[in-house]
Amino acid sequence: MKLSQRVQAIKPSPTLMVTAQAAKLKAEGKDIIGLGAGEPDFDTPQHIKESAIAAIHCGFTKYTAVGGTPSLKQAVINKFKRENNLDYTSKEILVSSGGKQSFFNLVLATIDPGDEVIIPAPYWVSYPDIVLIAEGKPVFISTDIEDDFKITPAQLAAAITSRTRMFVINSPSNPTGSVYNLAELRALGEALRQYPDILIATDDMYEHILLSDDKFVNILDACPDLKERTVVLNGVSKAYAMTGWRIGYCGGPASIITAMENIQSQSTSNPNSIAQAAAETALNGDQSCIIPMTTAFKERNRFLTDSLNTIKGIRCLYSKGAFYAFVDVRVVISRLYAQQLIAEASDVAFSAYLLEKAGVAVVPGSAFGSEGYIRLSFATSMENLQAAVKRIRDLLN
Repeated sequence: MKLSQRVQAIKPSPTLMVTAQAAKLKAEGKDIIGLGAGEPDFDTPQHIKESAIAAIHCGFTKYTAVGGTPSLKQAVINKFKRENNLDYTSKEILVSSGGKQSFFNLVLATIDPGDEVIIPAPYWVSYPDIVLIAEGKPVFISTDIEDDFKITPAQLAAAITSRTRMFVINSPSNPTGSVYNLAELRALGEALRQYPDILIATDDMYEHILLSDDKFVNILDACPDLKERTVVLNGVSKAYAMTGWRIGYCGGPASIITAMENIQSQSTSNPNSIAQAAAETALNGDQSCIIPMTTAFKERNRFLTDSLNTIKGIRCLYSKGAFYAFVDVRVVISRLYAQQLIAEASDVAFSAYLLEKAGVAVVPGSAFGSEGYIRLSFATSMENLQAAVKRIRDLLN
């Protein structure tokens, strides 16, 4: 049977593939430490789970409005005002089945064939493939460890053409853990002001997973005048350990939000009703449940970064947000290839070597657009991280 060119242009999510591969090897009885998963290892807070159970008992099991229940939308509005000083109405809010669907809706609603979407690299794996589904063209701006994985206004300006339709920014970043400060965002906003037809998508999914003392800011904190062409993407997955509940939300101009809702109405319809009730409780409730997670992530971040930097040929920066270490292993790859221990000088071959010889599953940096790196998730126990570092050190040293 013939498959569409659209589906042939994309690939399965590499992070999900690594997680599935690690799970398969574990099921076969192999001792595998999986550092690929991008989800907190904490349980959803009890008060959130109880609200979902109550919703089930109350029979809240029917269709809801496509774009989310009125009460959940109000909770999102209150959250944006309380934490981000952003004013939205109900018509400017959309709730979707996860942050991924929010971005999917946005791209399908605004990108035509040939339109260009600027994506800084390293990037979250789904950005370019979703653009390709819309028959748009991803345009990458490459960064490196020396740049703290952050683009400059000059790089942004150089990437813009007459076909540029959207600019995507993700801070705190998956996979690098880099965080843009207010001055850096202001400078990027100044470059974007020159091009009023470019939409801005700010992915704030890791807003609450801050690992430094800096306050969270996004591009609208730096440039409030860009609000009428900015869509703010967020969700409950990371902050409240609710990845499996699949609730994302966004705020933006009413015309774009309406178009995104039309896309959603013809794909998934409304998000899960029970998950919406739980998300409402998460946003409205006591936010102190986030603190134990971020405290643990800070400790793991320090341990993992310090430990990896003691291994010859490895470089790693402290993550300032999210729960990933994005590790420069280019020197190690070259050495292993020269010793004929790996078949090719690539991060894919190195990741396979780690899995086979050390039983440690990581994601190759090329999955995020940066060859020569690996991403390690420290959303796992300290015991797992200690064991994984020892295995990597013993193998490489």
